[in-house]
Amino acid sequence: MILRIVLIMIFGYMTIINLTRPVVTLFATELGASVFEIGILTAAFAFFPLIFAIHVGKIADKIGDRLPVLLGFIGLTISMAIPYFFHTMWALYLSQIIVGIANIFLVVSLQNVLGNASTLENRDSYFSWFGMATALGVLVGPIIGGYISEHFSYADAFLVSVFISIFTMLFSFKIPVIIKENNTVKAGLLSSIGLLKMPLLRSALFSSALVLYSRDIFVAYFPLYAKQYDISDSTIGWIIAVQGLAMLFIRFALPKITSLLGRDKVLSISIIVAGIAFSLMPFTGNILLLGFYSCLMGFGLGCGQPLSMSTTYSVSPKSRTGEVLGLRVSTNRLSQLIAPLFFGLIGTWMGVISVFLISGIFLFGGTYFLGLKDFSEEQ
Repeated sequence: MILRIVLIMIFGYMTIINLTRPVVTLFATELGASVFEIGILTAAFAFFPLIFAIHVGKIADKIGDRLPVLLGFIGLTISMAIPYFFHTMWALYLSQIIVGIANIFLVVSLQNVLGNASTLENRDSYFSWFGMATALGVLVGPIIGGYISEHFSYADAFLVSVFISIFTMLFSFKIPVIIKENNTVKAGLLSSIGLLKMPLLRSALFSSALVLYSRDIFVAYFPLYAKQYDISDSTIGWIIAVQGLAMLFIRFALPKITSLLGRDKVLSISIIVAGIAFSLMPFTGNILLLGFYSCLMGFGLGCGQPLSMSTTYSVSPKSRTGEVLGLRVSTNRLSQLIAPLFFGLIGTWMGVISVFLISGIFLFGGTYFLGLKDFSEEQ
């Protein structure tokens, strides 16, 4: 029951995020935004999560996850309403900042709920299902957003997201309130960062950050690249959605693949595959080839998040799981803050093509820093 509720809620959330993220880029471009401004807009999402994610994780450990999830959906609803009523760049900036704040409450708490409901034996399976629900949102969201943008308006895409958010928010009242014991010792920020001394946790967080920022860069800059070839909004949505379909497939097969090859090999191979797709993307304007590369990218990026979530929860001190998941979100948001600004500058100086080429190089290089050992060997 708890698993089903969490899957519905993360699917609703990811549908909203992936419905609007490409629309934000296209809407901003229509309002006259430059490539660098697109980078700032993308980075705005990550600023407050970087600062507050660990604190929100600690709050979830102390008061339970229901209230943070409810607050997250309220914030998400407000953030979607702003661009619908106000068609300006400041409205998009404010919307993305509020989405980022809502993201902290939702992602950390929902992962914590799932971790609390799972056991060591079924945790990989639970987080794999979580990953599949996430991927389903990645699949459905861009398709809906593309068609609404093309046949109605960019603002209407945000209105649809408001209704999805309100509906999904109703499930938050079914989340159990679990308050962690043994929280008598107050852990400061340095104590939280000190958890990075654990090699397995450090590698899991690095791989998660690498995968997430790569996904963000693709969603933010691919619409700009596609518009150079006069590709329609709905087609852009479908090409991005193909990546979600590939993620859905690979996450369905992930437990079996991981048991055969081990986490370290799966992560390394998946990141190399994503790097190849990124590097090939800017050499074609053919819709079928772009869809194929997007699919290949989905196969590569689809493995990192479920494995990272499961590993992060499993190696966490049991009274500090929310805190450690918050640390994971902070690490992700650091990469999502720095990368869009960096690639915004690169795109301004060298063109959008360079964004994909350099992203591919970073993914290749990232495999040398993983150094993951299979978690089963650590037990």
